[in-house]
Parts: sequence; structure tokens; C-alpha cells
Amino acid sequence: MNPIIKSCLFSALMLFAAESTIAQNMSVKITQKNDPKWWKEAVVYQIYPRSFKDSDGDGIGDLKGIISKLDYVKSLGIDAVWLNPIYTSPNDDNGYDISDYREIMKDFGTMEDFDLLLKEMHKRDIKLIMDLVVNHSSDEHEWFKQSRSSRDNKYRDYYHWWPAEKGKPPYRWSFFDVNSEAWKYDAQTDSYYLHYFSQKQPDLNWENPKVRNEVYDIMRFWLDKGIDGFRMDAFQFASKDTTWPELPKGYEKNIIKYYGVGPHLHDYLQEMNREVFSKYDIMTVAEGAGSSPEDALLFVDPDRKELNMAYHFESVDIGKHLNDFGLVKYKDIFSRYDKTFKDKGWLSIFLANHDQPRMVSKFGNDTPKFRAISSKMLSTFIMTMRGTPYYYYGDELGMVNIRFNSIDDYTDVDTRNKYIGLKNRGGDLQAFLEGQKQTSRENGRTPFQWDTAQNAGFTTGTPWLKVNPNYETINAEVQEKDPNSVLNYFRKLVQLRKNEPTLVYGKYTLLDKENPNVYAYTRELDGKKLLVLLNFTDKNSTYNIGISTAKSKIILDNYTGIKKLENNILRPYEAIIIELKQ
Repeated sequence: MNPIIKSCLFSALMLFAAESTIAQNMSVKITQKNDPKWWKEAVVYQIYPRSFKDSDGDGIGDLKGIISKLDYVKSLGIDAVWLNPIYTSPNDDNGYDISDYREIMKDFGTMEDFDLLLKEMHKRDIKLIMDLVVNHSSDEHEWFKQSRSSRDNKYRDYYHWWPAEKGKPPYRWSFFDVNSEAWKYDAQTDSYYLHYFSQKQPDLNWENPKVRNEVYDIMRFWLDKGIDGFRMDAFQFASKDTTWPELPKGYEKNIIKYYGVGPHLHDYLQEMNREVFSKYDIMTVAEGAGSSPEDALLFVDPDRKELNMAYHFESVDIGKHLNDFGLVKYKDIFSRYDKTFKDKGWLSIFLANHDQPRMVSKFGNDTPKFRAISSKMLSTFIMTMRGTPYYYYGDELGMVNIRFNSIDDYTDVDTRNKYIGLKNRGGDLQAFLEGQKQTSRENGRTPFQWDTAQNAGFTTGTPWLKVNPNYETINAEVQEKDPNSVLNYFRKLVQLRKNEPTLVYGKYTLLDKENPNVYAYTRELDGKKLLVLLNFTDKNSTYNIGISTAKSKIILDNYTGIKKLENNILRPYEAIIIELKQ
């Protein structure tokens, strides 16, 4: 071989080897802290549109109402809004039963209103995350109308059907059905259709590629309008084992194991990413992420090219109140997930959403004495953990459970159908209603409390759901004027998180693990170390962290006045963020 050519080949091989080594080293070194993304640094504010602000006096919140309050939303310091469904729907499940994915529900306004909302949000540097419901549709969607019309209709396989001549299908449990039966007999074609939720929410057949392509087209429709991402409702249930095996005894004790993450779910997510997500700079998150941290990571491991943020339920599936569950066990949930996600993948951090009671009523103390201080403590927790914080509308005021006395006050399909089912079985209805005062998700859906005017300034008409009577003392107008209010403390927290990369990307280390009253941890990045101390009780509580705070600086304390770090004592529901000095 010509010596010159040989030399050139050798140089090229050496260069290739060097570049490969650099690439390998780079891949090893890419960690959470040096792989910044806007959706990791964002604070997400969830708006339940029906309950936020009514603009036309019909008692239902709408898009124009949200537009009128965007300056308030911007003043919170948040970066993105997750908007619950606003698509055309008969409202069996308040918009989570969609009959037209490309139109706006008349209660909320028009597509022109939506376009203006998106424009006004982007003008204020607020991103919009849409809620997409594609595990199921409404039974009033044209697809289902066609599907149920005959067995040979071209839309038949858009849903899961079981012919009656084969006998009754293998039992499947339903979340919202009066009798907890997920197969509904439909006489028109002498068949059963599957509905994991209400009878008016038939499950789409994701095993059919035509269904998947329909959904991808819907996604492109909204993304091309300029929205900034999707939160995908109930998507971990989309893939089913269509051999319909019998469920083992005791399945109900771990429903996600048998209902979630079906055989092809990750295949569908990877296809969705290839076809849609990879072509846009967006945030993607699916409700539910399996039954373990390891399951959850599979959804968001960047190498798998599926979603970019996990939203697991363990942090809220703790029963009626954190006090009953226990703080030590609760700390373990977050620590297990953080350990699994410390190098790659990303988590959502939240304590409330539209399917939960009010945050302070479930995790804090909503009595007049402790409501404000425990609200501040819980907000401190959400804003100082590693992961993207999700914050539910009204929690920045410390809104609490309304605690309805009568079934007539409830509109929610979940509560009403459970009540009917219990009544049919001769159960204790009064005990059920007492339990719903603490656990019903409608506690978290009451109208936003804007001011002391009638109906808390939410509407000039009759509100679709009763306003909490405490609005005269708990409302945004009053709290705006109080520098020590829950609202203004929340704003301080958001700004602190924005100014402190340590709170976004920093390493999390749990301290005083077995302490039943105090949650203590550090966040550390590039030599900077922050200590977070949270008292989850209504009593003075001690902590033992093994770290000297003698030379340290208090960055934020949810109590007013000067705090001295002495005797390792926290006051009731106290929250302190400290910069540790060596």
C-alpha cells in the first residue's frame, strides 16, 4: 500500500477511535444536572377549567374566564399550565369522555377562544399542556356509534367487543361502574363492549393500528396549533391482553399490576414517539407509570425514546390521610423513586390533582389554627424535591375540602355510582358519605375562591358545583394584600426554585430516615448544599440529622419572625430551607 495512503488511513482510524472514546465518555457523563430541559425546570400549574373562572354567568368556568385571569397565573411565577380536557363531551365524567377530539366543548367556548388563550399564554411565556384522553372515548363519539351499529362495520375493531354467543366474557373490574363490571351488554349487536371506567367511556382498541394512527393525527392537530405538550390520561391501561385471561384471586389488591402496562404498551409509546413526539419540542407525561420505580423508569429512560416525564400514583395512593399511612413509609416512597431516577429519566412531584381531595386536607391540617402554616409546609416540600413540581389550582390559597353532607351535592360519576352500588347492596350509606367528605375527588373541584363577592367571584350565576362557604376568609383578594399569606409564600418558593439550580438538578439525600414526624433531606449541586427540614405534625418535633448548622444561613422559613437554629426543634408544621456552610 502507498505509504501516504497508509498514513492517511492510520490517521483516520486514530481520529475515529478518539471520537468514539469522546462520545463514550460524553454518554457516561451526561447526567440530570448537565442535561437541562425546559420541562425539568418548569413549575406546572394545573387548571380545572370548569371551576377556575366563569366569564358569562352560566355557572361554568370557561376559556374566556381563564384568559381574564392570565395575569394572575403569570404572577405566580409558573412556567406551564396543564389544562384538564376542554374537548366536546357529554360530560359523563366531566370531559374525560370525549365525543370530538378536534372541537371545544360549548360550555367552555369556541376554537377561536382557544386560539386566543394559547396566544395570550405564549405572550406571557406560559406554555400550555393539553390533557389527552385516548384510553377510551365517549360512547357518543362517531367512532363508537359506528362500531356498535353492526358487527361488520369498518369501525367495529376500534373498540373491544365480545360476542354474546361465546358466553359472558371473563370478568374485568371497572373503576366507575355501579356493579364494578367492565363488560357492558349491548343488544344492538348482541355483544359486550369493554369499559374500564364508566359505561359511557368505552375503551379504544389500541391493538388496531388504525386507532393508533387516528390518535397520532389528533395529536398533530393540536401540536401544529402550537401547544407545548400532552398529559395522557389513564394511558397505562391502553394496551390489553386480548386473550382475556382470568384474573388471579386477589388481583384487586394490586390492580395496576394486572390492568396497567399491557403487553404492547411500550411498543405503542415508542411508535408514538417516532411518529409524533420526536418532531416537536414538547413535554410528554402519561398518567400512571406501572407499579414500581423500575416500571416507571421504562416510560422515560431517554434511550427508549418514549415519554420524558413519569407521573406515578404512589405518592397520593396512601388512603384517607398521611397520618394514617405514616411519614416514615411516605419518605420511603420518594426515596425509592429518587434512587431509581437519580441518573436518568425524570419524575413529576405532586400532592394533588383533579382526582384527589385538597392537598392540605389529605397531607396537612385544614383546621383554622394550622391550615395556612401546613399549606406552606406542603408547598415547600413540592418545590424542593427533585422532579418537576405540579401544583393544583387553589392550593396556593390553601383551599380545603368542602365536605358535602348529601349525595345530591355531588355531580361526580365516581361518587354517585359508588353510592348507587352500595345502596343496591344494602350498605351503610351514611358511613359512605362521611368517608367521601375526606376522600371524594370533588373536594378538589370546587370553584376557585377569587374574592369576597357572591360565589367567591367565580360566577355571577349559579355555580355548577357549590362554592366552599369559607371563601369569605380564604380567597385570592385577601391574600394578595397579606405579605405572609399562603399565596405570597408560594410565590417566594417558585422564585427560589428558579434561582437555585440545586433545587432542580441537585442530588437528593434523605436524613433522619426513621423520624416519624420530620422529613429532612439535602439537595446538593456543584459544591452547594441545601438542607430542607419539614415538620409534618401539629406539635414541636425534634430532628437528628448529624450535620452542624452553626454557620449556616436560613433561606426561607414558613413562620414569620427570626428563626434560630437551636436545640434541633421544629415548630408545628414548620418548614425551613437552609444553605449549609462548611
